[in-house]
Amino acid sequence: MSLDLSNNHLNGKIREDSNLPFHLETLSISSNFLEGGIPKSFGNACALHSLRMEDNKLSVEFSIIIHHLSGCARYSLEVLYLHMNEINGTLIDLSMFTSLRVLSIGENKLSGKILKNIQFPPQLEELDIQSNSLNGVFTDYHFVNVTKLSYLDLSNNPLTLTFTQNWIPPFQLSSIRLKSCLLGTFPKWLRKQNKYDELDISNSKILDMVPRWFWAKLASGNVGSIDISNNSLHGIIPNIFGKNIVDFLILASNQFEGPIPPFLRGSIFLDLSNNNLLDSHSFLCASGPEKILYQLDLAHNHLSGQIPDCWSHFKSLAYLDLSHNKFSGNIPTSLGLLLGLQALLLRNNNLTHEIPFSLRRCTKLVMLDMSNNNLSGQIPAWIGSEMQELQILSLGSNNFNGILPLQICYLKSIQIFDLSLNNLSGKIPTCINNFTSMVNKTFSSDYGRHGYFINISDFRTYHLYDLNAFLMWKGSEQIFKTTELLLLKGIDLSSNNFSEEIPVEIENLVELISLNLSRNNFIGQIPSNIGNLKSLEFLDLSRNQFIG
Repeated sequence: MSLDLSNNHLNGKIREDSNLPFHLETLSISSNFLEGGIPKSFGNACALHSLRMEDNKLSVEFSIIIHHLSGCARYSLEVLYLHMNEINGTLIDLSMFTSLRVLSIGENKLSGKILKNIQFPPQLEELDIQSNSLNGVFTDYHFVNVTKLSYLDLSNNPLTLTFTQNWIPPFQLSSIRLKSCLLGTFPKWLRKQNKYDELDISNSKILDMVPRWFWAKLASGNVGSIDISNNSLHGIIPNIFGKNIVDFLILASNQFEGPIPPFLRGSIFLDLSNNNLLDSHSFLCASGPEKILYQLDLAHNHLSGQIPDCWSHFKSLAYLDLSHNKFSGNIPTSLGLLLGLQALLLRNNNLTHEIPFSLRRCTKLVMLDMSNNNLSGQIPAWIGSEMQELQILSLGSNNFNGILPLQICYLKSIQIFDLSLNNLSGKIPTCINNFTSMVNKTFSSDYGRHGYFINISDFRTYHLYDLNAFLMWKGSEQIFKTTELLLLKGIDLSSNNFSEEIPVEIENLVELISLNLSRNNFIGQIPSNIGNLKSLEFLDLSRNQFIG
């Protein structure tokens, strides 16, 4: 017998004299507004094997819930979902629940120290206590006799994991989530885990070298995602024989150095940003079949020389970030082969010459950021006529010259338009009021999060990514993240040689938040209806030649 009352508007406390039917096996009261705790009578439901009360407002101590369930239900209960509540207290011994297979109590308000002598039920398969405030030390003693555990999520707790030197876990995990726990060294016990599809040990204060056996695992198992970012892992990533087959691999924000090894190319998503990597040529240009990489982030490294002109291997790319490196010379023409590219970030390098004509084929670009380089020539007219999905165009701090082409007005979706600190001249086109997104209110459904479809044989999914944009804001350059970009609409043409009058059409851009036209040669009067721009939070018209 089952009773499902989930996804209603039930509220208040469950009455203490509530009695469950004698033959009730499953009870779901999830996704309501229930408060308090669980009546003691629930523990007398001797047939109960599944209790789901996640996503409510339960606020009692965890030990009281366990006490109320410790009647004959402790022998039958197999599944207990209590996550996304306000349950407090600390974790207690659960070994009395001899049939319990699933315990999910993440995203609550548990706190306090893990006691040394508590143990988990021997039948436990899934343990989720993530996103609480539990502290203390987990040791191998806590997992004695837990041979069936396959899902472990301790993430986002200030927990220390200290296992004996040669501990061999009695279980094989499929999902290992230890983000923001305190590990200190690279976990040796992972060497004996051969079935995991997901591993997250990011932000775990690991100061260590990654052992070679771990890199070898990338080429030997069918792993979905690995995240070891935001640690102090160092050393050279070896080029293991074989191909990395980890779909989502995040090695960012560590201290890896040396060249990027070619074997890493097998991923769909690869993040190597914020390291000390020196060379990308072998990684990008080694021979082999076309790669399935959709997102590649190499930002904030020490990559130098010309950007390798080998992008014909990477035609699936939707997102490419090479910013904040030391690349020099031309932008490679083969980038124009990336017809599905949505975001191209080359900011803060030493790139020179003109924007290559081949990029006109990248018509799906949503963001193009080439700021802080030494690029020259004119702003290509085809940026406006061919890239009409652009929402962020940042070409500031270069050596572009000439006038703004009229085709720039085709950018109806533009949110950030930054051409500051160049040598542009002439006038602002009167068709600027064709920047529709700055005229009309943009809703999150029109802008919002960005993503791309991954379509590889039997693997199909939609993956979201974040866009971060820089803009001079109230005197200093600031970075704005995806959620902030929903609201931000800005034009920065400062520090150029623009002249003539500001076109009166600018007063139609009523959704502008930031307008910077300073340090130019504008003349005449400031448009009389500029006060229509009621959303403006930042306006700079200084250092021009206005009158009146």
